[in-house]
Amino acid sequence: MQTKNKSNGHGENLVAKDFATDQDVRWCPGCGDYSILKQIQTILPSINVPRENIVFISGIGCSSRFPYYMNTYGMHSIHGRAGAIVSGLKSVNPDLDIWMITGDGDSLSIGGNHLIHLLRRNFNVNIVLFNNQIYGLTKGQYSPTSPKGQVSKSTPFGSVDRPFNPITLALGSEGTFVARAIDRNPIHLREILSAAHDHNGASFIEIYQNCNVFNDGAFEEFTDKSLKDKNTLYLENGRPLLFDNESKGIVLDGFKPVIVDMDSYSPDDCWIHDDEDKIKASILAEFFDYTEERGNYLVLLEYFIKIRGIPMSRYSRIRSTFINLKEKLIWIHCSVVITSGKLNKA
Repeated sequence: MQTKNKSNGHGENLVAKDFATDQDVRWCPGCGDYSILKQIQTILPSINVPRENIVFISGIGCSSRFPYYMNTYGMHSIHGRAGAIVSGLKSVNPDLDIWMITGDGDSLSIGGNHLIHLLRRNFNVNIVLFNNQIYGLTKGQYSPTSPKGQVSKSTPFGSVDRPFNPITLALGSEGTFVARAIDRNPIHLREILSAAHDHNGASFIEIYQNCNVFNDGAFEEFTDKSLKDKNTLYLENGRPLLFDNESKGIVLDGFKPVIVDMDSYSPDDCWIHDDEDKIKASILAEFFDYTEERGNYLVLLEYFIKIRGIPMSRYSRIRSTFINLKEKLIWIHCSVVITSGKLNKA
């Protein structure tokens, strides 16, 4: 994707480095966070929003150091509460361009409730969830997205919990833009970030992010050159679900997706992706979630769903208009009563 250097609204042509600060980046060398930071700084010059109208709000975790590295407004807030702050800020100032930066522990554990209501209300904001399937900041405890059997400092005999699926959670929370990307594919990541920003409503992006210290190689099946084609499927609206150089596809057996060899099927037999079909998106999200237990290991990237919804900011404007009108009517009524009283007294 080419980076468009549009005017920022003040006649300035900004570039990626204009969005970088002079702060030393303190993530571990090799962390996937670097790629996500780079891709966001790269797409920002193209969104045509003045820097003073851009805000990055984070919770707590490795990813939440993000606002320090952005030459915009920002807030490094409290654990799990970034969603509440984002909601409040967007309510009182709908013109701000707000990005919420969070992690799998921050938003799927302590902040889970705030995340689902932020999605349900459909504020016109961008939610970027770094999923490394581990608590990295606190040195390697298992997180809500750690797979079963994950050995960590807090699960020395392996996790027995069923992991959260962020995509199914976002879909179940009435998300109107739900997508997944991966840190090791910067071109695709930039495309998803740009599309998320263009969406009018809450956009939710889960990004698989490698923690090379406490959970290195968690997504190797989807990034290793010899494996990624076999294990990765990029959803394309209106296109059949094909992967592994189109040697394999997905067909529907009733409501159950089934992987088939294309030697015996044609692309017309395969499931056609429709990014406005929420029911099929839910089936797809579930399909990936437990495929490892069924012996298949396939990750689905791109948009699961991208549908229209009225953003909360529009409701806020309408509500503010009515409140202002109501206040004016009350003021006029009081003025008439006071004036009438003075006249009667006279």
